[in-house]
Amino acid sequence: MKDFTQVKLVVSDMDGTLLSSKGEVSDEFFTLFEQLKQKNITFCAASGRQHNSIVSKLDAIKDEIYVIAENGGVAKKGTEVLLSNFLATDKILQLIPILRTIAGANMILCCDGEAFIESKDPRFIKHFQEYYHSFQQVEDLIAIAKNKPAYKIAVYHFDSSEEFIYPVIEHLKEEVLLKVSGKNWLDISDEKANKGRALKHLQKVLDVSKEETLVFGDYHNDIEMMQEAKYSFAMANAHEDIKELAKYGTASNDNNGVEKVIKELLEVL
Repeated sequence: MKDFTQVKLVVSDMDGTLLSSKGEVSDEFFTLFEQLKQKNITFCAASGRQHNSIVSKLDAIKDEIYVIAENGGVAKKGTEVLLSNFLATDKILQLIPILRTIAGANMILCCDGEAFIESKDPRFIKHFQEYYHSFQQVEDLIAIAKNKPAYKIAVYHFDSSEEFIYPVIEHLKEEVLLKVSGKNWLDISDEKANKGRALKHLQKVLDVSKEETLVFGDYHNDIEMMQEAKYSFAMANAHEDIKELAKYGTASNDNNGVEKVIKELLEVL
């Protein structure tokens, strides 16, 4: 039996969770958000996406919510930066040549407010703009990395990130954080940069406990934040590892799984 009466903070992943498979947030969610606000419950969007991309999806409420972006690389409330974790430049310079050797891999250097790519693959460029709204195409990511701090390197493979990218860089897992964040995505960041650590920081800022936190997720980059919440929900479309870890389950992202639980929460408050 779920007792939601103590919940003060709701945190949701975006892709595969709050967003439908078409990349859309339901109108119902915005209505429910207003009801959460009336009950003094804080909402946070937590995603591997770029901050600009997250707030574009939640534009109507962007100044009223907390945002954990780049898989915990940065946390913000409006324009106020609450937390930032950059990936060490020497690690980036070590990684880029290795990633260039992987056939079909497309790199994104994720910096503050802007992303950079080397890829000239029109199919990739069209696809990745769904996740990165502010970007530049450049000839050499190493030149950029030497002059701009980056939160992470995101790598996309059209077939499978777990099968084609992870094995090539697995030997670096003790030096950097490697997260398979979707079927096609793998993120490389500082060891301290994950959604769980960012959530712990936000909990401290808000004076909210683990027992007062509810989270939704679907993939491996949600593991740490699920461990920081008493109420953890896996989407029906989630990776099997997440379903095993989460305390509860809900409907898929295309069947408004997040909204169903929020309605259940609101009914008891």
